[in-house]
Amino acid sequence: MKWLKHWKTRILLFLAVLGPGFITANVDNDAGGIYTYSLAGARFGYLLLWTIIPMTLALIVVQEMAARMGAVTGKGLSDLIREEFGLRITFLMMVALVITNFFNVIAEFAGVATSLELFGLSRYFTVPAAALLVWLLVVKGNYKTVEKVFLIASFFYLSYIVAGILSRPKWDEALFRTVTPPAHSLFSDSTYLYLTVGIIGATIAPWMQFYLQSSIVEKGITERQYRAARIDVFVGSIFTDIVAAFIIMACAATLYVHGHHQINDAADAAEALRPFAGQWTFFLFAAGLFNASLFAACILPLSTAYTICEGLGFESGVDKGFREAPFFYWLYTVLIAAGAGVILWPGLPLLKVAVFSQVLNGILLPFVLFFMLRLINKPELMGSHTNSRLDNAVAWSTAVVMIVLSAAMLWTTL
Repeated sequence: MKWLKHWKTRILLFLAVLGPGFITANVDNDAGGIYTYSLAGARFGYLLLWTIIPMTLALIVVQEMAARMGAVTGKGLSDLIREEFGLRITFLMMVALVITNFFNVIAEFAGVATSLELFGLSRYFTVPAAALLVWLLVVKGNYKTVEKVFLIASFFYLSYIVAGILSRPKWDEALFRTVTPPAHSLFSDSTYLYLTVGIIGATIAPWMQFYLQSSIVEKGITERQYRAARIDVFVGSIFTDIVAAFIIMACAATLYVHGHHQINDAADAAEALRPFAGQWTFFLFAAGLFNASLFAACILPLSTAYTICEGLGFESGVDKGFREAPFFYWLYTVLIAAGAGVILWPGLPLLKVAVFSQVLNGILLPFVLFFMLRLINKPELMGSHTNSRLDNAVAWSTAVVMIVLSAAMLWTTL
């Protein structure tokens, strides 16, 4: 019976710390990410599935680094960057993150608008209502309440796995393309390169590291609970990339096979799936897009507010009131209002904004990884919890690969 008691204790400890890693990984399958995965499947079939395994490994390592720094130091990432590198570098990083994250926020409200337009609802009603809902959730809630809502939203991503199964993909080809490196000739195609950078940027976005570390700190996870927090990170990273793979497979098995290689946004992908995969697949895909967009519309402005306030030394945190952290809540409010307001602007090219936001993520990622690696390898900061050689190899390789791919993408595009 000792082993049963041991496992019961471990499971309870895991459930106690479940949240930051699982939520952060899943929210990155947002409207821009879903569109990017959908376009990858529609344009190239199963040929981009090879990215899933290396992306999952990189995501686990990078997320684990952020969680470990939060648990050991008790400080957010932007707070550590300011202390170690100075206010000037921190300010420049904050500006880059605000610009990138604002494009991401626009993409989320675009996802809300287009997903509900599939059910006949006007964006001039749904977008303001969604903006008010996410504002009230964070401003009027506390950390525990907000986290529970986010966890429930995370499990709605199962709809994409069901939609992928209903689309009846070629399992043998999907498995083969997942474990087989791509042909070198594919990288001469600027669209293929653009989507490769976009997929990686959609899966390992810079904002994730800032949000995860801040969440670990606000939840009060320390070195004692850290082992269970690592499992939270592992489970979240694997689950989110399985969802991404099923989105690619769903579009590869239907849109690509029937020659429907161009889609305008993630909602267009859901609509295009209907004649090939049936009403249920359409409904699950569209409902999943709404959930993902609303979910990310909460998290991305919240992540930005955390990052900026920590970097500049202002009070922050969902458990604090408006009077205790006014800059934090005003910044959150402005990001939501501006992001939602832009979507109501007639003629906005939502497609370009959505993919551009993911590519910006991919371009900015190496810079964030550089700061993280410098910080986590400092014994005076991390003690005995510095990176292993394997962790450093994977993280540095991810940074180098993103720099090479981004440079190649810009070269082929120009």
